[in-house]
Amino acid sequence: MTLRIFCLSLVFLVLSSGFASAQEDELLPELDVYLKLNSDVRLRLQASDTRDGGDPTQLTIGPYVELYLKPLVQLKEVAKFDLDDSKSRPLIFSAGYNYIAAPDSPSTNRMVLMVTSRFPATKPKLLFTDRNRSDLNWSSGDFNWRYRNKLEVERPLTIHSYHPSPYSSVEVYYESQYKKWSTTEIDVGCLFPIRKRFELETYYEHQNNTGKEPNRQINALGLTLNIYLSTK
Repeated sequence: MTLRIFCLSLVFLVLSSGFASAQEDELLPELDVYLKLNSDVRLRLQASDTRDGGDPTQLTIGPYVELYLKPLVQLKEVAKFDLDDSKSRPLIFSAGYNYIAAPDSPSTNRMVLMVTSRFPATKPKLLFTDRNRSDLNWSSGDFNWRYRNKLEVERPLTIHSYHPSPYSSVEVYYESQYKKWSTTEIDVGCLFPIRKRFELETYYEHQNNTGKEPNRQINALGLTLNIYLSTK
């Protein structure tokens, strides 16, 4: 019931957003490959089309390293069927590099720093995530940065022997070039495990960007393939 109310609230926010704005529709494909080195360290390679912060469609590719704290028993219980074993960790530190290319624009080099914390609820089983992220961007001699905070709630389900996970999230961006909180991003989606190493993530995303006038509305369908590998 809690998740249903949360999802309906987000859908209402999307449908009731301002109409005096330019609207765009997008398809955002993404591939994430995770390589677990040991119980506390994991590498990730990401390749995607993105529209972060209302930017033009960009090809983004780059590696990350992720460091975990020890698992939390309550988190392990909530996320025991999830292919992403980082969801059993209460705190994750990540650092990465992105190369970003867009048509008719200079390329961007981005340093990414993230701290992700997770909190469980057992009745009903819910997984809460709070992600804090900083993007440091260099492009043609110019530098700018953005801070992003994302709050997410996920509800693992059991349908016979299958375990999908619907989720909803809200993320806000502070952009140094605009000197204000300029973007709000709302996602509603679901994770679908495929055997033991693959996971398909589908979602609907709505962005409201106020950095430039007029405000811009972006509606996107996202499709992500997650692949989980291990050196063991």
